[in-house]
Amino acid sequence: MTLFLSKLLPLFVYPLGLACILLGVALLSVWRRPTRAVICLGLALVVLVVGGNGWVAVALTRSLEAQYLPAASLPTAEAIVVLGGGIKPQIAPRPWIDVAEAGDRVLHGAQLYQQRKAPLLIMSGGRIDWKGGGPSESADMATLTEALGVPPEAIAQDPTSLNTYENAVNVKAILEQRGINRVLLVTSALHMPRSLRIFQKQGIEAIPAPTDFLVTAQDQQELTNSLEGVLLNLIPDADRMQQTSRALKEYIGMGIYRLRGWL
Repeated sequence: MTLFLSKLLPLFVYPLGLACILLGVALLSVWRRPTRAVICLGLALVVLVVGGNGWVAVALTRSLEAQYLPAASLPTAEAIVVLGGGIKPQIAPRPWIDVAEAGDRVLHGAQLYQQRKAPLLIMSGGRIDWKGGGPSESADMATLTEALGVPPEAIAQDPTSLNTYENAVNVKAILEQRGINRVLLVTSALHMPRSLRIFQKQGIEAIPAPTDFLVTAQDQQELTNSLEGVLLNLIPDADRMQQTSRALKEYIGMGIYRLRGWL
């Protein structure tokens, strides 16, 4: 139930969920309290416009991604830890494992192994039964990594973790069994600030190796390069609203994790 609530409650804080709540209140108030209804309608419009605004989405995302930019040359470590979140299971009609946008994590982890940054890859991630189920994400990540040329004996798995805190706890157990402490931590750039602090809180010497950047220098330039770009970024867009929501998810997650003493 705790896991379900942790997934459910933040939805009402994200722009779309918050706008729906305001619209619902407006609908219930329209006959007896029309002033309240008008205020709620106005607030819902503001939430949607701001949440889908290009400048807001880029600013929020950049505030997280810029904290850990890729190093010119990463040091070597004893293991590479890749966090799940970007792989969809082979469930019909998919012919094989599907790689979502955050699937860059697996590709980057395999690349670092091929560059001999560490002799071991640790894939961390389970799957929630009521969110599609299927084999553990770590198993699918391992399958994909083997297809990229990493030998099976160089791969370890944490198939049960369902959030970032569990990622860190379970990976720590694997590291302790192997006498390892220094790792390269691979996850999406947006997710890195929260992930790194959680791993460090567990006493793991984690070196950030971010990937899956949502905002590039070109994206920032497009905000002001032309009148057309300025106008288009003023109009709410579903992709930008999703980006805003993802950034808010990380800030909310950091706040909750801090209250629970996890970072």
